[in-house]
Amino acid sequence: MEFITNDSAASDVFVANDYSETVQIEKREKVTRGRGAGLNVHNRFASQSYTAEVPEMLDEDLLVAEKTQIISTYPKTILNKVDSSDLPFEYSLNPYQGCEHGCVYCYARPTHEYWGYSGGLDFERKIIVKKNAVELLEKQLSSKQWKVAPIMLSGNTDCYQPIERDLEITRRLLQVCLKYKQPVSIITKNTLIKRDLDILRQLAAENLVHVYISITGIDEKLRRIMEPRTATFKARIELISTLTAAGVPVGVMVAPIIPGLNNHEIPLVLQEAGIAGARTAGMTIVRLNGVVEPVFKEWLERHYPDRAEKVWSQIAECHGGSVSDSRSGVRMRGEGKIAASIHSLFDISKQRFISEKPFAFNLEAFNRDANDIQLSLF
Repeated sequence: MEFITNDSAASDVFVANDYSETVQIEKREKVTRGRGAGLNVHNRFASQSYTAEVPEMLDEDLLVAEKTQIISTYPKTILNKVDSSDLPFEYSLNPYQGCEHGCVYCYARPTHEYWGYSGGLDFERKIIVKKNAVELLEKQLSSKQWKVAPIMLSGNTDCYQPIERDLEITRRLLQVCLKYKQPVSIITKNTLIKRDLDILRQLAAENLVHVYISITGIDEKLRRIMEPRTATFKARIELISTLTAAGVPVGVMVAPIIPGLNNHEIPLVLQEAGIAGARTAGMTIVRLNGVVEPVFKEWLERHYPDRAEKVWSQIAECHGGSVSDSRSGVRMRGEGKIAASIHSLFDISKQRFISEKPFAFNLEAFNRDANDIQLSLF
């Protein structure tokens, strides 16, 4: 691995083995502007954790590494086989692990623990970059073992998060998909995707791409604290218009819906998305799996102390009494009266505002022998 960082680190540390003690101390970290999480929760795979010995006696700037750290890695494979009835795709590809967008509810936070980091602040400020992702994808697509199927960019963290502006890994992945006529699906909440309209238009011309824009609501105050480094909701609606005008099939993903916070905004989101040209819509109800639970709870109590208990209980009610839910077929939809009312509001709004248009990926155009084709895009 390669490490690139401008972060500062505390010089005096101690080893804490007690989980509760560690969380209490780490919660004293300065809440950094532009980050969703307010703490670094303990990594469940780590027997030890490090934190400042006497936080009150150190300069706060030394306690929190505010700048994003880029960690380069070179995996052996790049495609993930998806074996879940909850997800409508067979393969996902994630050029980045961790996400600087900082969405406090992100279900991908626990995956950062496999890399030895916390799913709290580390998830937002330690971004793992798969430097050889493009070469690995080309190797996979040119292999005789590859049976063409749509690939999702990204099923885990946003492939258009801020670091993509400089690294352009996602752009080069799309160039490979165009070269081999490989069907690809994209979900993002970043307007950086407009940079790649030249490639997306060509993919769309052969039904090789579909894009979902994730929009959780219309309340900008909520967006700034819940998903701090994302594009504004207005910009995302305009993005749907831009993609539609370019001939790229696009839908809106209202996810996650958090009862007591943004569920009442479903009709307005779908109305605006429908006007902008969204041809389909989907939704999920929030679930707080693993480390997302303490991260979200701290955030909720800090920003909405007056309704934290109510929101928390409603989330739990949607998941059989627990805010976490791993049950296949239920975890993303929820259950019970509150979930039923959310689905009803979504279905009515979708029927009213979204002109559903069917889409099917073109699997016939795939060309395994495209390796010698020279594209002007490269």
